[in-house]
Amino acid sequence: MEERLQKIIARAGVASRRASEELILAGRVRVNGRVVTELGLKADRQKDRIEVDGKRLVSEVPVYLALHKPRNVVSTLRDPEGRPTVADYVRGTGARLYPVGRLDFATSGILLMTNDGDFANALLHPRGGVPKTYVLKVQGVMSDDDLTPWREGIRLEDGVTLPAEARVLRHEGDKTWLEVTLREGRNQQIRRMGEASGWPVMRLARTTFAGVTSEGLRPGEWRALTVDELLHIREAFGVPKRIRGAMMGASSGPVDHRRAAGTVRSSAKASPRPGPESAGPSARNRAPAPSRARTRTDVEGPGAPGPGTAQPRARSRANIAPANAPGPGTAQPRARSRANIAPANAPGPGTARSARNGRSETTPRAAETRGPRARGPGRR
Repeated sequence: MEERLQKIIARAGVASRRASEELILAGRVRVNGRVVTELGLKADRQKDRIEVDGKRLVSEVPVYLALHKPRNVVSTLRDPEGRPTVADYVRGTGARLYPVGRLDFATSGILLMTNDGDFANALLHPRGGVPKTYVLKVQGVMSDDDLTPWREGIRLEDGVTLPAEARVLRHEGDKTWLEVTLREGRNQQIRRMGEASGWPVMRLARTTFAGVTSEGLRPGEWRALTVDELLHIREAFGVPKRIRGAMMGASSGPVDHRRAAGTVRSSAKASPRPGPESAGPSARNRAPAPSRARTRTDVEGPGAPGPGTAQPRARSRANIAPANAPGPGTAQPRARSRANIAPANAPGPGTARSARNGRSETTPRAAETRGPRARGPGRR
């Protein structure tokens, strides 16, 4: 299918549509080897070879994210003043994403981000009437009657606003919390409506956009839209046209501004001790523990007695029988301490060891059989 060249370039993630037009006018785009310098040319990205600065375009996988934008962050990809931008929070996605609409610098809440230009344009077009719900705190104690101008429309510098859905949530001293749903997207519309009606807005957060909520997301965290959310948006607003192949999921990991600086905030809670079903293969195949405590020497080996055989009592490590231990039916020697174990060069049987100097001395019986040097009965 043929599309405008700047649209194909923008969809490939090279630049925005307006920046893509500047690339064409600068002669940096070629189609089938021919340099294109005029706008309005159409091409088929499946059949035509499209190059920007000598590199062939490859369409990106469509990505649809929901970001909980923190306060004091600008809703642009770059900021000349060096302030943090929403692009800092989604760098790990591997795609060039841009926000669907904007939130004020001091406003927090849900912000959709995508690389699908058609998706963004459909949700931002005035005829779409995409609902956007805000929670705000205003100065003063408001009653339900005070919300009548909000529900009927307030005259601003650029015309009268469309009727909004508004209700009082609670009072907090001399302040009031409201919930307001708009179906248009004027610049700083909520704050301007508050000023025009005499209720200055002190705090503002967007909780829902096109049916997608920020529930479960802390400021700075994002997630991929689910299949159900995309199907709901397509049913209501006709986009996205294709869902298969998009990057989707229940959660793609928490990200906040500190992650861009090298610090990752983990939102995972400590998991309980894994059971047999969640353990590894070795843990699953491990024999169940008996009712009584066993020492390490009680663990059954290959020659362990079968069922119905009395188990030996727990033995300490020092009592483990060596490889050359006498077999069954042979009297076992008494347990000896480590000090009584004879070393490799110990004298043989019949030799006593001196407790004073550690030298070996023969016993009298051995002396009688030693030969010429044995003392005679009459020798002193």
